[in-house]
Amino acid sequence: MAIPKPPKQRQNFLGGFKLTLEHLGRQPVTRQYPEEKRPKQPRQHGRHVLNKYEDGTEKCIGCELCAGVCPADCIYVRGLDNPPDHPVSPGERYGYIYEINFLRCIHCDMCVEACPTEAITETKLMEFSFTNRNDAIYTKDELLVDDRGMPQHLPWEDWREEDQLHTSGWMRATSPSGSAAFEGQVQWSGELGFGVRAPEGGQSGLRDDATTGSLPLRDTLERHLRPVDIPASKRGPRGMVGRMIEKAERFAPGAGKKHRAQADSDFAASLAAGNTERPASPAPASPTHDEGGD
Repeated sequence: MAIPKPPKQRQNFLGGFKLTLEHLGRQPVTRQYPEEKRPKQPRQHGRHVLNKYEDGTEKCIGCELCAGVCPADCIYVRGLDNPPDHPVSPGERYGYIYEINFLRCIHCDMCVEACPTEAITETKLMEFSFTNRNDAIYTKDELLVDDRGMPQHLPWEDWREEDQLHTSGWMRATSPSGSAAFEGQVQWSGELGFGVRAPEGGQSGLRDDATTGSLPLRDTLERHLRPVDIPASKRGPRGMVGRMIEKAERFAPGAGKKHRAQADSDFAASLAAGNTERPASPAPASPTHDEGGD
C-alpha cells in the first residue's frame, strides 16, 4: 500500500486570509432568485405555444404529426374541417382539440421539428408548477397565443421579460439536404406579433448572432473541440495566456457592471437596427414590424 507523501509546503496562518481578501474586491456572482434571474440560452426549451399567422388565423392544421412523433405520448390532437364561411386556418382542416400533458413532456422539441406549418413552438418559460394534475394538462385555449401574438400568462407561471422571444420555431434546420447555399435563408412565414423570425446561425458566415443571440461553437466550447479545430490564436502558450486574461477580466472588480452595460448597448443597437425579435416593450400593443409574408 502506497504511503501518501506529506505536503511540500505548509499553509501559514495568513494564507487563508489572503484568499478571502482577494474575493472581497470581486463582483459578486450570486443572484437573488427569484427576484433576479440569469439570462436564458437561445436554445432554451420551455412551455409550448400555438402560434398564429400575421393575419390572425391559426397555423395549426390538425395534421397530428406532433402527436405521432412525441416520444412521451403527451400530445393529443384532433382535427376538424374548416367552416367555409369562417375558416380558422388557411388549410382544409384546423386543430379542434389540442392538449399537452406537461407531467409527461420532456421538452425534446421533436414536435416543433415535425410541425409543417411552424404552429407549435416552445418558449423559454421553465418556471411553472401545479397544485393539481388537471392544471398540468394544457388545452388549446391555454396554448393558443392572444390577439397580439403573446403567450397567455397563467396564474401558476412565472413569466419574465423576453421569455416569449426567440421561441424554438426559428431553431429548425435552415439548410435543406445539407446544402450550404440555403443556410441563413428564412423558410417560414411570419408570426402574429413578431413577424418573420430570424434563422439560426450555422457553420458558414451567413449568421446574425446579434439577432438570434447564439454564439459560434469555437467561442463557447473551445475545450470540447479537437486540436485541429481550435483557432491558431488560442493554441499553445499564447492561448493559455489569452484564457488567463479572459478569466482575470471576468472576475475583476466591476466586471459584472461592465458586462451589463455592454448588454444594454447591444440591446439598444439591435432596436435601432430594426430587430424584430426584441420589441421596445415586453407586451407591445401592435406587431413590431410588418415585413412578414407567407
